[in-house]
Amino acid sequence: QVQVEESGGGLVQSGGSLTLSCAASGDIESINTMGWYRRPPWKPRELVAFVNRIGGTVYADSARGRFTISRDDAKRTLSLQMNNLKPEDTAVYYCKQEIMFKGGFSYTDYWGQGTQVTVSS
Repeated sequence: QVQVEESGGGLVQSGGSLTLSCAASGDIESINTMGWYRRPPWKPRELVAFVNRIGGTVYADSARGRFTISRDDAKRTLSLQMNNLKPEDTAVYYCKQEIMFKGGFSYTDYWGQGTQVTVSS
């Protein structure tokens, strides 16, 4: 069984910083793309950033220049360093990892339960 779990959310003032982490556990053969998504209040879930297996990254316009995504394949972790946070960054942040479990033949998306980030003005 594979699990993905986020941590690091919380309350921060506008202009502050937070780092989110996401760890995968279980019988994992390999991990393909990893990404962060968020769901602002009363809005649909949206992409924040993702990183592929060779380290290539894509950022949403709202995140570029302020957020940095990184992965550690040895630890099976994904991080999101968020700087200069704004009230509009308030959302539940979700981690998604494309994981192939041992004995498997394809990748499956695994989502974490989400972590709340609240930015006060």
